[in-house]
Amino acid sequence: MTNRRNFLRASLSTAALAAVGGNAALASYSTPQEINEVELKISFQEGTAPGSNLNEKFDYMEKMGIVGFEPGGRGLSGRVKEIKDALNGRNIKVSAICAGFQGFILSTDPAVRKQCVDTMHEILTAAGELGSTGVIIVPAFNRQEPVMPHTQETRDFLCQQFDEMGKFAVEHGTTVILEPLNRKEAFYLRQVADAASICRDINNPGVKCLGDFWHMTFEETCDMSAFLSAGKEYLQHVHMASRKRRSMPGEDGDADNYVNGFKGLKMIGYDKYVSFECGCKGDRNVVLPAAVELLRKQWKEA
Repeated sequence: MTNRRNFLRASLSTAALAAVGGNAALASYSTPQEINEVELKISFQEGTAPGSNLNEKFDYMEKMGIVGFEPGGRGLSGRVKEIKDALNGRNIKVSAICAGFQGFILSTDPAVRKQCVDTMHEILTAAGELGSTGVIIVPAFNRQEPVMPHTQETRDFLCQQFDEMGKFAVEHGTTVILEPLNRKEAFYLRQVADAASICRDINNPGVKCLGDFWHMTFEETCDMSAFLSAGKEYLQHVHMASRKRRSMPGEDGDADNYVNGFKGLKMIGYDKYVSFECGCKGDRNVVLPAAVELLRKQWKEA
């Protein structure tokens, strides 16, 4: 029975990969044995774990087996020593850095664009010192104006800007991570495949992308296919939240099913972090451990 199940899984996975990427995708496909060995590396943003300071938060995280920490980027350069000291001797590493830049790169105002580049450089430098996987950036939120039009020329400009930013990131041992958002939050970048295609066109090891299950709920037809479209080459980070209220996974009941997406992550041999980016409706001391257990359970099912 086990061999038959593995055969069926391999057959279906191979068909899916062929559909999204042809022979190139098949070449990077994980075997059933490799799929079973892919580790779920859970990360918490700074506000996720209870605690009045970093040491209390990290104590809590270690007891739960959480191995990643995602701080915000605002003021990060002044916190490098604090974070390093708090992580010293622990089995927790800095995952991605959550934004924190000022301005936005698709502004029609050169001064606003410069502000974005300058603050991103500052955060990227700190991210490199912390050994972070990268700094998350959104090209433009819907509320940010005046903004460049949604045209090929704008895309070309974006690629050029991120190529330069990616080179800076590589010099500091980290990456720039493009985040697709749902249409209510951002007009330009909404699907993982769109972000991955920009990474491909730039062809710079310092430019990557992420997938956020909350935004994917509204923009993707299939979680697995979204992750396969990026592949291990471009997918650098994953965000988690419940699928109705952006709360803790599990707080929206049966809607919080991530198995299909987890299958995609296992198929590409994803080795980065799955990080909580969400609120909490219930008692955090009850809901948070349950959310972690849910993810681990569904990861095994995938």
